[in-house]
Amino acid sequence: MSGPDAASGYFEQVEAAARLVEARIGARPDVAIVLGSGLGGFADRLADAIATPYGEIPNWPASAVIGHAGKLVVGTLGGKRVAVLSGRTHFYEGHGLRTVTFATRVMGRLGVRRLILTNAAGGINLSFPPGTLMVIDDHINLLGSNPLVGPNEDRFGVRFPDMTEVYSKRLRGLADEAAKATGVGVTHGVYVAVHGPSYETPAEIRFLRTIGADAVGMSTVPEALVARHMGLEVLGISCITNPAAGVLPEPLHHDEVMQVARRVQGEFSALLEGVVERI
Repeated sequence: MSGPDAASGYFEQVEAAARLVEARIGARPDVAIVLGSGLGGFADRLADAIATPYGEIPNWPASAVIGHAGKLVVGTLGGKRVAVLSGRTHFYEGHGLRTVTFATRVMGRLGVRRLILTNAAGGINLSFPPGTLMVIDDHINLLGSNPLVGPNEDRFGVRFPDMTEVYSKRLRGLADEAAKATGVGVTHGVYVAVHGPSYETPAEIRFLRTIGADAVGMSTVPEALVARHMGLEVLGISCITNPAAGVLPEPLHHDEVMQVARRVQGEFSALLEGVVERI
């Protein structure tokens, strides 16, 4: 096995990618933002942008998912230096979690200290209609694994990192301030990550609601865990793109997920920009 999932040389692979990105972008970003499905248009808001396709960065995994552009864009927004990751890799694509979280590791080694994770998610909470923007207060990991499994690399972080506050209370407060200032409505809730790629069954959704989940998706949690392992401050925001299985008597389709994500992209972008300005 080669690439980020290989057992040896992972730190060196991350460093090689970080050094190339550093050489291309110059000044260290103040914040990195990972864009979820259908939300890639936010990268167009950056001024003086430098775009690098993932394929040009050593060891960086490519995303093959519809709705993910597959490029790193660095520029300025709201007086801040911002790195936007337009596209991510997922566990369900067959990658190991070291590959899934490779980009997060690179951001940490670049010196980025704040990470905003976004995603498209299914609404479990019956009061969250499609188009709802949910600030993630906490998560439940049902992926069946953890990106920190295996030998610990002390240059990344400690063996047993605390997860009492995965999603920064301070950044969640800034998101609320930005929402109020921009007139964008937000709610708060718990995000649960599942393996996918199939959507959940109605019985699974009833189970997830019972254990306290408000939204369900197939990403974000691995990146959040790795970011906290490296000491980054994390904010998570979900775009509720569809009612989860069993809420309505209709099947789920990815193209409908994309349509809703694109419909609320303006509000989502305004919220993100407001958060960045306040960081």
